Amino acid sequence: MADQTQPWAERTVEVPPQPGVGVVPPQRDAFRRGVAPVGQPRTPRTEQFPSVDPGDWTGESAPRRPMGWHVAQLRRGGEWSAAGALFAFVCWGIWAISGRGDLAAPLLTFVLSLLTAVGLFALARLLGRLVLERQLGRVRRSARGAHLVTAIFLVGVGVAYLQQTEWVVSAWNWVTGN
Repeated sequence: MADQTQPWAERTVEVPPQPGVGVVPPQRDAFRRGVAPVGQPRTPRTEQFPSVDPGDWTGESAPRRPMGWHVAQLRRGGEWSAAGALFAFVCWGIWAISGRGDLAAPLLTFVLSLLTAVGLFALARLLGRLVLERQLGRVRRSARGAHLVTAIFLVGVGVAYLQQTEWVVSAWNWVTGN
């Protein structure tokens, strides 16, 4: 048994040798366990990286993808926008019901907020295309970034609705002690 005064990482357990277990087959290429191959030449790569001509970045030579691929790409990350829209809707509902009046003007306000969020999503996608695809040459596989920006905006809209509701502000001040 190992000495209990040693740190746990330094303790070893003696195991009796078992036939056929623990036998290391002979290694090739002069490999030695625990010795790094420092200073030894590496084998050269046989494949070459594809050459990229900046003149081809116009998108004319890029293969056309089916519409279903683009729709699937836009859906990835949509849960962020959906959660932000749900939060904004609940906060809008609290604000609209607290107004005790006609719901036509609050409904128009909410629809305009959603249209602004759609415009922000489109702007984020456009900036992603210009920066990531055109400038950096990367391929976007989802719309998560644009959905996240849209969700943050919609949460801000929801908080703004709650800040305009008198009883919510009073309850918040009572909880925080202000």
